[in-house]
Amino acid sequence: MSIKFGIIGYGFMGHEHLAMLSDFDGIDVTAVCDIEPEQLKDVPEGIRTCVDAEELIRDPEVQVVLISANNNQHLKLVKAAAEAKKDIICEKPLALSLEDLAEMERVVAENGVKFTVHQQRRFDPDYRMIKKVFDEGTLGDIYTVQTGLYGYNGNMHDWHVYPEQGGGMLYDWGVHLIDQMLWMIPGRITSVFADVRNVINEKVDDYFKILLMFENGITAEVELGTYFLKDEDKWFERHWFIGGNKGSAYADGFEPKGKLVRTTSLLTNVSGSRTMTAAGPTRSFGPPREGLIVSEELKPAGTTHRMYFENYVKAYRGEEEFLVTIPQVKRVLAVMEAARESARTRKSVDFEVN
Repeated sequence: MSIKFGIIGYGFMGHEHLAMLSDFDGIDVTAVCDIEPEQLKDVPEGIRTCVDAEELIRDPEVQVVLISANNNQHLKLVKAAAEAKKDIICEKPLALSLEDLAEMERVVAENGVKFTVHQQRRFDPDYRMIKKVFDEGTLGDIYTVQTGLYGYNGNMHDWHVYPEQGGGMLYDWGVHLIDQMLWMIPGRITSVFADVRNVINEKVDDYFKILLMFENGITAEVELGTYFLKDEDKWFERHWFIGGNKGSAYADGFEPKGKLVRTTSLLTNVSGSRTMTAAGPTRSFGPPREGLIVSEELKPAGTTHRMYFENYVKAYRGEEEFLVTIPQVKRVLAVMEAARESARTRKSVDFEVN
């Protein structure tokens, strides 16, 4: 029997959810809610609509409330759904503070409902391509993992320009990029250092660089800029790089092209020969000799965002565990708060240390 879903918030993500779930085996969307009646005009026939979230939450047919309203609405909607004994999927970021998340956890626990977050970008093909390299240990001892996402427009859109509604890029894309890093790299984070800026936008962040120092020796770098220009193919998409002591790997683009890159031999000491470059003689930089650098194309991961809901249906039925857990979400939010503190003080912030 299909699980009955109700969607609250029928903006961009609400539309995306309905489009994906309209033919999804095991899920039946029965109701959609948005405070703006105009937003509901294209809801397909046969699906109930309303402008009051409480009406959808009280609907006896709805089993799971999928919250895709503005970020600042998440706390009250999660509490209302939990108190109505509805199971909940909430869009990211789940909460705007650890304090809000603690309140959500309390109400959810009191009412015994299922609770998870829509972190569908764990299935991004570029991310899964590079994560496979990391997991297989192909590159030896990893010392750096980097991800970057760059844009050319600069400006935010819709309610994302308003800080009081949870706007800005750290809440929008940062939560995804940090979640991907933490889901890939094991071990404790010892410190967080960040630069968070308003480059084009007056009130909300549109650039950040975050450095995560892991106890295992890996440094993770997360960078996003909405006005970060370069005339290079796929530049205005996403980029991944992993460096290890046996080679490197990269993946570029949302439909990624990626390669493993190695050398045919590793030096045991510095070569006596030098290469002349425009900047002067060098033994490590400049053009490598022919045949020294070899590369191998990475295979497509074959993942899609539908896999998030495939996991959800199986987990809901008790066949497997939910992919996204609240402790994982809490850790990401804690990193985001540490990043803001670091940016404010211009100092690194100790994290997960005794």
